[in-house]
Amino acid sequence: MDVPFRVLEHQYTEPPTPEGELQDSHLIKNGSNGAIIHGDNLEALKALLPEYEGRIKCIYIDPPYNTGNESWVYNDNVNDPKINKWLGQVVGREAEDLTRHDKWLCMMYPRLKLLHKLLSEDGIIFISIDDSEINNLKLICDEIFGSRNFITSLVWRRRTSSQLSQNNVSVDHEYVVSYFKNNYTVFNGTKKDYKNYSNPDNDPKGLWTLGDLTVGMTKDQRPNQFYDLVDPNTGIAYKPSEKRVWTYFPETMDEKIKAGQVVFPKSEKGKPMYKRYLCDLRTDINPLSSWLSNDAYGIGLNSEGTKIIQSIFDRKVFDYPKPISLLTTIISQASSGNDIILDSFAGSGTTAHAVLNLNKQDGGNRKFILVEMEDYAETITAERVKRVMKRMSESELKNEQNSLYLDNQTNTNLAFDYYELGEPLFLEDGNLNESVGIVKIRSYIWYTETQQSLNHDLFDLHDKDDLKINTNKDKQTNHQNYSLDSFLGKHNDTAYYFHYLKDEVTTLNHAFLSTMKTKAEQYVIYADNCVLTKAFMTKHHIIFKKIPRDITRF
Repeated sequence: MDVPFRVLEHQYTEPPTPEGELQDSHLIKNGSNGAIIHGDNLEALKALLPEYEGRIKCIYIDPPYNTGNESWVYNDNVNDPKINKWLGQVVGREAEDLTRHDKWLCMMYPRLKLLHKLLSEDGIIFISIDDSEINNLKLICDEIFGSRNFITSLVWRRRTSSQLSQNNVSVDHEYVVSYFKNNYTVFNGTKKDYKNYSNPDNDPKGLWTLGDLTVGMTKDQRPNQFYDLVDPNTGIAYKPSEKRVWTYFPETMDEKIKAGQVVFPKSEKGKPMYKRYLCDLRTDINPLSSWLSNDAYGIGLNSEGTKIIQSIFDRKVFDYPKPISLLTTIISQASSGNDIILDSFAGSGTTAHAVLNLNKQDGGNRKFILVEMEDYAETITAERVKRVMKRMSESELKNEQNSLYLDNQTNTNLAFDYYELGEPLFLEDGNLNESVGIVKIRSYIWYTETQQSLNHDLFDLHDKDDLKINTNKDKQTNHQNYSLDSFLGKHNDTAYYFHYLKDEVTTLNHAFLSTMKTKAEQYVIYADNCVLTKAFMTKHHIIFKKIPRDITRF
């Protein structure tokens, strides 16, 4: 509640587009692959609510680990001026006496609360962390997301164990803590590989592969499953080992032999096997292991991330960025199609890079939203995404190593939008900040009333201080039909109007009511003054709200 609501100011589209293209009111504009926002991520998350509350399918964040190390490109000791200002304003002077762990919690808690609001009902959040704060992180996530929605702490190896640390122990792993918004969601898993299945004998049950006919039980544990297995065609008898008996009892084994499901070896040196049919498998999905190893998933170390970003900039610009392979793996578990991926600690922009690569791999159309509060948001974060998109669009990926970029020769048109965190919607005295423009004011009011994002498709928004009616024939300014300009929309049988002119005082009167065309059970109308009687408004289900003091805060 104490976080001010600031507007997002569009700076440019990259690559530049002809005038008029991509110029709609949405954060991720038509034809764009995502958005990058420069500004305090706490206030940026608040600014995303009107359009994106409950719409983000996958969130990944890599917050400061709070190790006390201040030598990174970003400060890892939670004493950034923006964070200190927040602690001083909200926690008060007591913040000076808090430990660094307390301050880290004060920094993370409101951000996680806003991320929870943004997450869709079937969404998943991933948070990278190490031993410094994993216990504190788990506690606040249990409170915000619910302990029953905890999935697991995925373990990722970040470096080789040959690197020494304190006490001659190499901490060569990190965690990726994961939560569902609701626990009915599941990871996508990985598709099973069926290349070993075939049908050389035209078995009517279809494709099969050979499986072990013994089970890891001892002779003493399962004496009824320790017996001679005789090949009916050759009379050769086969014995199980003392520690691995036959999988089935003799009667069941006889049935499987008669059905042709037991395959005997051609010599006494082999061992009997059984047909494992593809049609008998319960699922074609392999579950994701909580150990994100290089062998199983091809996930590299931090050194991979360093090499990738150096190859993009031809110089060292960022220490220890996450490898694309890690982000691609976890994002693929939580998203597909047109899902939106959010990273509010964007750093070098690895999340956007991973989203673009993943779309190439599976043909998806995922969008990304990145937020970075440090000054390198444009020179590193956005610049990396710009260069990656350029290489993809020009099909130059074929000249790069596959470990760094995806090899794909299809020309693509890729773009993103860059934003700065703008002015607050309300001034310090509580009055409406009219300089932010009518479009953003209308969006805010509609959201506070309905918890929905406002559809601006009816309007041509060339000027943030003016609304122009968009007709099928032409676009013309309507200065007389105030209700059409003022109409926000209808939700749950309530019609909402914002009767506002920047340089004039507006009045809710019978003349204004006569211009209203939308029928509803109830009417909520914002204006500067109201001359209607209380009895009249009660009879006609009209609620008057004065601009700006009665605009709901959220």
